[in-house]
Amino acid sequence: MTVVDFELPEGLQAREPVEARGLSRDGVRLMVSRGIAVSHHRFTELPRLLDPGDLLVVNNSATLPSALDASGVRVHVSTEQADGTWLVEVRDAPARAGLRLEVPGGALTLVRPYTARLWVATADVGAGRADYLRRHGWPIRYSYTDQDWPLHVYQNAYATEPGSAEMPSAGRPLTGRVLAELAGRGVLVAPVTLHTGVASAEVEEPPYPEWFRVPASTARLIEHVRGEGRRVVAVGTTVVRALESALTGAGSGWTSLVIEPDHVVRAVDGLLTGLHEPRASHLKMLTAVAGEEALRAAYAEALRERYRWHEFGDVHLLLP
Repeated sequence: MTVVDFELPEGLQAREPVEARGLSRDGVRLMVSRGIAVSHHRFTELPRLLDPGDLLVVNNSATLPSALDASGVRVHVSTEQADGTWLVEVRDAPARAGLRLEVPGGALTLVRPYTARLWVATADVGAGRADYLRRHGWPIRYSYTDQDWPLHVYQNAYATEPGSAEMPSAGRPLTGRVLAELAGRGVLVAPVTLHTGVASAEVEEPPYPEWFRVPASTARLIEHVRGEGRRVVAVGTTVVRALESALTGAGSGWTSLVIEPDHVVRAVDGLLTGLHEPRASHLKMLTAVAGEEALRAAYAEALRERYRWHEFGDVHLLLP
């Protein structure tokens, strides 16, 4: 299966939020693709790049502080499954079945591998995942960032439903003033919920099941917008996954959908997203939305213009 590949220079990794450079969240750059045509903007121009009656669909999942200290070993808590077990990633030590990890107020015990990185674990902590992490966790961060940042840095302005292990970061630049201008120009906004798991995927590792919900009101609005000949634009790959999953008839539940380049995307016309790692599975979804030629042209331009990658970086709008 074709995956867009490239070399990402270390200097293009966004190591800190744009606010640390004296700008507001909406001060990041915005690259716009229409087929192979690429243009460059500031994110504050977004309301003028969309048309009245267009619909932005956002993921209102809020980020949990999902990193834990387990007696000196760092653990990332990804998901709480329906049976009460947790999916966890052990970052600083070998993992094995039966390993007991002491955490504040209790313990996690690894039961069996779930993926190459994640383990199913029993959680003897006296609380559900969200409540426990709010008391004892801190935000997940990776080596490309320069320091720990507080949880509010990882929350979107419209995040209302706690549950994500990591920030659904495509909407990070959607500040109150941008949302207000969108509304003033007649661009609609509606929510879905998809709780993201740990995103530190290995190259070409597919996403695993995540919980989602598409409200009936959002589904009706999408149908109305489509009926009026306007565009539906997803804010983030998580929104695409949720909406495409809902097309099966289930408005909520666990989705295992993996969107490959040959998948015919029916739920959205466009996508606002970050810039993704070389050969990341998200690039397969972007290929399904925009086509391989358009995606290659966009990423070549992003590298040439020195856009910034990762959750604190610049963003990319793909339009038909």
